[in-house]
Amino acid sequence: MIRATASAALVALVASAVPAAANPTIVIDAASGETLVQQEATRPWYPASLTKLMTVFVALKAVREGRITLDTPIKVSSRATSMAPSKMGFRPGTLVTLDNALKMLMVKSANDIAVTIAEGVSGSVEGFAAEMNASASALGMRESHFVNPNGLPDSRQVSSARDMAVLGRALYVYFPDQAGLFDIGALRLGKRILPTHNGMLGRYPGADGMKTGFTCAAGFNLVASATQNGRRLIAVVLGAPSAKSRTMMAASMLDKGFVSGGGQGAATSLASAGGEAPDMHDFACRNRGKASREFEAQVEDMSVPIPRSFMQAAQGPEGHSPYGAAGGASPAAGGPMRPSQVATLPRPAFQPVPVFVGPVAGWTGPIAHAEGDTATPVKQAYSPDGEEEADSPVKAAPDAQSMRGKRAAKAKVAAKAKPAKAKVAKATEEDEKPAKAKAAKTRMAKAHEAKDKVAKAKPSKRRAKADDDE
Repeated sequence: MIRATASAALVALVASAVPAAANPTIVIDAASGETLVQQEATRPWYPASLTKLMTVFVALKAVREGRITLDTPIKVSSRATSMAPSKMGFRPGTLVTLDNALKMLMVKSANDIAVTIAEGVSGSVEGFAAEMNASASALGMRESHFVNPNGLPDSRQVSSARDMAVLGRALYVYFPDQAGLFDIGALRLGKRILPTHNGMLGRYPGADGMKTGFTCAAGFNLVASATQNGRRLIAVVLGAPSAKSRTMMAASMLDKGFVSGGGQGAATSLASAGGEAPDMHDFACRNRGKASREFEAQVEDMSVPIPRSFMQAAQGPEGHSPYGAAGGASPAAGGPMRPSQVATLPRPAFQPVPVFVGPVAGWTGPIAHAEGDTATPVKQAYSPDGEEEADSPVKAAPDAQSMRGKRAAKAKVAAKAKPAKAKVAKATEEDEKPAKAKAAKTRMAKAHEAKDKVAKAKPSKRRAKADDDE
C-alpha cells in the first residue's frame, strides 16, 4: 500500500514537470504506439541523420520482398563518394554487402553508404526517395518528406518528432529480428574502431537504440529506445544545442515515460501543427555554449531523479550493450540519478562488432549498383588518403537545395578575420629583425588577441563546413 502510494505520488510529480524548452519531444510505448509525453511533437523539423532510420526501413522492406538479400554486395558509386562527412571514404567501385552497409549506416552514420544502399536497392537516389515517401505515407508520417537517404541539408527534407517515433516503432514491429542494428556500440573494420554517436547506449538503464543526427539547421537530434521490465519506450528529441543536451533530455523524457500512468492516445492521431521547419544555426552552431547551458538548466529543473528501483537495466548481447556480460549492470542502475549525471558518465567500452569490405566468401550472385553503372569493382577500398578524407569536410550533394542564403553576420565575421591575419603576418616578418623584436612581440600579442575574438564569434571550421557528422 505504501509502495503504491509512493508510486502514485511520483507519477503526479513527473506529470507536473512541464518542459521549459520549446524543442519538439515525444515518448511513446513501442508495443501500443500510445503517446505518453509530448511537446510540439508534430512541429516540422529537419531530421538530419535520423533520416537513415527510414533508409534502413526501406532496405529491410526490400529484403522482405525478395528484391535484395543482406548478403548482396552493393557497388559504391562516384555519386556516393561525393557525399559530405560523416562517411566511410571508400573508393568508387568498392563492394560492401547490404548487411555490413546497414551496420556502418547506424554506427558511423556514413552518408556515402546511405547513397550506396539507396542505389543498390532502387537503382537511384531519386527512386529510393520515392520509396521512402511511400513508406512514410503508409506508416502515417504526415509531416515527413524525403529527397535523400542520408539527411544532408535540403530545405525540402522535413519530418517531426511524432513521425520519427512512429518510424522507430515500425522498425521494431516489422523487423524484430533486426533490432540489434540499433544497439551496436562500436564496429571494427580492419584496424579501425568506429564508436557509436548515441550517448544513451551503455549509460541509461536499458537503452537499446536507435539513431542520432546533427546539422546546424536541425540542431542535435536523437531517437532513443530503452527497455525496462519488459516494456520498451521510444523517445525523440529534436533541436538540442549539443550532444550532451540531447542525451539529458532523452533520459529525462524516458524517466517520465517509464513512471507515467496514462497516455494521450495513439501517436498517429496527434494533430499536425503546420508551419515550416526552423533554422537552428544560431542555437546549435553559433551560440552553442550559452544555449547548451540554458537548455541543460531547463532540463534539470523539469526533471525528477527517478529511483532506479522502478527501472531494471537491460542486458543486451555481447557486442551491443557493454553491460550484457553476466553480473554486469549500468552505472545508472545503482541509485537515483539526474539526467546530467547520466549524460556525463564515462564513455562505455563496447566490444566492437566486426564488419568487412567486399562480398561474402563464395558469393556468385548478382552485384547491386546504380542504374547505368558499368564500372569494374575494385579490390582496394581506400585511396591513399581515403581514411583521412572520411572525416574531413567536403561539399554537400550538388543537387541539394541550400537552406543558408546570404547572412550579413557571417560576412561581418569574415571581414574582421582578414585584418587579424594580416597583423599576424606583419608581426612575424618584423620579428626576424632583432632591433624590432620587442615591438613585433607586442603586435603579435594584439593580433592573436584579435584573432581569438574572431574565433569566438564564429563556429569551428570543422563544424561550419561539415554538413552532418553523425
